[in-house]
Amino acid sequence: MSRNPQPYLQRLAQAAGLYSDWIDAFDQPQQVADESLRTILSLMGLACGSEAQCQDSLRRLAAEEAASPLPPLMTATVGEMVSFGAKPQLAGLHYRLELASGQLLHGCFADDTGQVANLPAINECGYHRLQTDLFELTLAVAPRRCFGVADAIRAGAQGDFHWGVSAQIYGVRSHGDGGIGHFGGLDKLVKQAAGYGATALAISPVHAMFAADPSRYSPYGPSSRLFLNALHVDPAAAMGAPALAQVLSEAGEEACALHAALEQEPLLDWARATPHKLALLRRLYEKFCRQAPAQALDAFDEFSRRGGAALRSHALYEALSLHLRAEDLDLPCDWRVWPQVYRQPDSPETLAFGLAHADEIRFHQFLQWQAACGLSQAQQDALAVGMGVGIITDLAIGADNGGSQAWAHQEEILQGLSVGAPPDLLNTRGQNWGLGVQSARAMQQTGFRAYLDMLRVCFAHAGGVRIDHVLGLARMWLVPEGGDATAGAYQRYPARDLLRLIALESWRHKAIVIGEDLGTVPAGFGDQLAEDGLYGMRVLWFQHQLQHQLQHNFQHQFQTKPQQVFLPPQQWSTQAIAVTTTHDLPTVAGWWSGVDLAWRATLDLLEPGVSLEQASQVRDAERASLWRAFVQAGCAAGDAPLSSADSAAVVDAALVFVARSASPLAMLPLEDLLGLTEQPNLPGTVGVHPNWRRRLPEVESLLQGSVCAARLKAVQRVRQSLSGHSGVSSAQNAGSDYRKESPA
Repeated sequence: MSRNPQPYLQRLAQAAGLYSDWIDAFDQPQQVADESLRTILSLMGLACGSEAQCQDSLRRLAAEEAASPLPPLMTATVGEMVSFGAKPQLAGLHYRLELASGQLLHGCFADDTGQVANLPAINECGYHRLQTDLFELTLAVAPRRCFGVADAIRAGAQGDFHWGVSAQIYGVRSHGDGGIGHFGGLDKLVKQAAGYGATALAISPVHAMFAADPSRYSPYGPSSRLFLNALHVDPAAAMGAPALAQVLSEAGEEACALHAALEQEPLLDWARATPHKLALLRRLYEKFCRQAPAQALDAFDEFSRRGGAALRSHALYEALSLHLRAEDLDLPCDWRVWPQVYRQPDSPETLAFGLAHADEIRFHQFLQWQAACGLSQAQQDALAVGMGVGIITDLAIGADNGGSQAWAHQEEILQGLSVGAPPDLLNTRGQNWGLGVQSARAMQQTGFRAYLDMLRVCFAHAGGVRIDHVLGLARMWLVPEGGDATAGAYQRYPARDLLRLIALESWRHKAIVIGEDLGTVPAGFGDQLAEDGLYGMRVLWFQHQLQHQLQHNFQHQFQTKPQQVFLPPQQWSTQAIAVTTTHDLPTVAGWWSGVDLAWRATLDLLEPGVSLEQASQVRDAERASLWRAFVQAGCAAGDAPLSSADSAAVVDAALVFVARSASPLAMLPLEDLLGLTEQPNLPGTVGVHPNWRRRLPEVESLLQGSVCAARLKAVQRVRQSLSGHSGVSSAQNAGSDYRKESPA
């Protein structure tokens, strides 16, 4: 893209943390149009319509930096010198450092104003307080890398090669669930998977959604990442199964019939199931308030107290949004279009509403308590039955701009902008996800307060966290809200600080970290993730040689017979988890049978200019290549199935193939273990494909079917066999070292 250079605009973009040039997924240099830079800078509150405005905005940014020479929180790595950079104001200052353990250290910065200000290496991980006569800040000293699988398994006592299952929690059907999967069903699934030797169970995001708007149910578009999805509460866990039966009976025959009907639906009916479940939970809450023992009431009160203002703010948002929707069904569940008096959480009118509806707010706090108890219990049971890692939660890339988190943290969200992705291999038209974007400047100015709160919520009841679009730790594609994804630009983020905080929190919670690193990866960022102990993701469909050449050809010159050679499993990365597929990609059976291509053709989602016939020809060549890889790896024998509809043998081979990978953790989706053809989500679609609605067989017998059980046992044998031949691994030794660095 050519343009007339405007240096002042470029300088402002750079100062604001925007990249005006970048390399795309096809290794082609790209430039952001000046019009796009102006739009994004303006939405960031930086005037840029003329050279004079750009200069004023530059002076404003410089003044902000000068006013706060040191942020409220800085990060460092254990055992390494702490550098503050060129800070003349620190020269000769005495300091007092209080370590997290309580130990006090005293010292003095060098008195030469021309030198870089440094602190000696700190050998204790944790959040420490650094004080001088001029300032006080938190110093977050992180381990050299995240808590790992070897650490979770206690130095490889069960071998070095582990495996687990991944599940969409809303689709986990259990008896009496009323149509929505819940944490009680997750608990049952955990115990079943552990019985086959699984060490982990990964779940879809369980962030808080919108009680007043059942139409917004994508787990990756939550209202808040600081709280949990109340719809995943197990109603029978609140007061016991007899209490649930009584509440259902009291609700009447119509409610009982609806409860039973929703439970049997093949697709989750969010529109009917959400209000039904909330009504049941409300009745159970009322029963709890009347009949719960003092110990339970005290536990709830303590949870509410610890949740503090943040929990109350979320509960207030839920209560207020339900109230406003009840008055006007056409009013969107979006604080930005609420009556002006309610658009601030601390306005007199909002506070008055909270006082007048105190019990309603307490009800939503109760839901959060029950959700936390349910997820925590599932993780405790996972560890109790022998899982080394247990539940792996999923951290979505952002929260809805109109939701609870954006309402409560307006100063930290870039208003009018959303996060997305430029055109890449997964979506040649780019993506605008419509999710709120955290301001990189605000994150640093507030000491990463909201970011740490979010991390701790995800780690609190889990043995691991999967970070969606982990590339966002380094840069995020900003798009004007509602605009075309191609009119975006990358915002730079303090990746070094964020990675250190993740490592520190992973050790504090003894949880592994997985980064979904699919898409346009910045140069060197993959190596940085591996060095910091974040596991990447290796997906079967993308694990082939000549991948770069194929990607370029698919973008610029469609090939009907690509020379695609899938990588042998032993060549897969040891720094990443191995998976057959993800929620956004076709299942093995769906890929082999071409169900995904049929969907894409019907919905006009194939690559521009490519027909279904052409895409099917390419898929024929890919099938042949994949089957050859299976045979060469000893995962299959003979010729490939003649019919694309005959996928059972292919699924068997694919699961074993991924299980034979060199990855320390292989994760198998339930959809593949069951041999299903439909994927949970088809990106780029809304309403025309049943995204986030597919339900599974009842959890009580989910893994017990002969085919599924045989596949689980095959995976278990393969991973055990690999562990038996691995000897003493470097991962084991590293695990021992990391434990010494673990924060108190």
